[in-house]
Amino acid sequence: MLNAQLSRLLNEQIAKEFYSAYLYLNIANYYNDAGLGGFENWFNVQAQEERDHAMLFRTYLLNSDEKVTLLPIDAPGGDFSNFLQPLKLTLSHEQQVTASINNIYGAAYAQKDFKSMQFLDWFVKEQGEEEKKATDLIKKYDLFASDAKGLYQLDQELGARAYTAPTLVL
Repeated sequence: MLNAQLSRLLNEQIAKEFYSAYLYLNIANYYNDAGLGGFENWFNVQAQEERDHAMLFRTYLLNSDEKVTLLPIDAPGGDFSNFLQPLKLTLSHEQQVTASINNIYGAAYAQKDFKSMQFLDWFVKEQGEEEKKATDLIKKYDLFASDAKGLYQLDQELGARAYTAPTLVL
């Protein structure tokens, strides 16, 4: 059985992960409307990953004999004025998610809940990867998207991204 605070934080993280999926679907819609199918694909894959993360937290709670409480999910904003703005929002959002995961990890550490810490280790590593992907995407955009050909080629590259299911074993 988990500590009540840790259980609450894990339930809140489920909603945060589903919000991330909503946010990335909204960004995918923005790029679709702009005719940038590769960017749309990149964010569709990102949304799928976030849904998977939510389900991993849910499964962990269930496997720990804890009640899962599905909290409300806010609709994401999405009035973007340029193609770079959603990329910067993505990095900022991933940094917020990292802070949330670190907060949960800290709560598990304070309780000496080694099982939860081991579970969260995967997410700590994953968040490092998420922030790097977001940073790299901004750098590529800055380098290549200043002209139509560069934007086209970047869009083609992003269109090749394929979904890969998480490898965390619960």
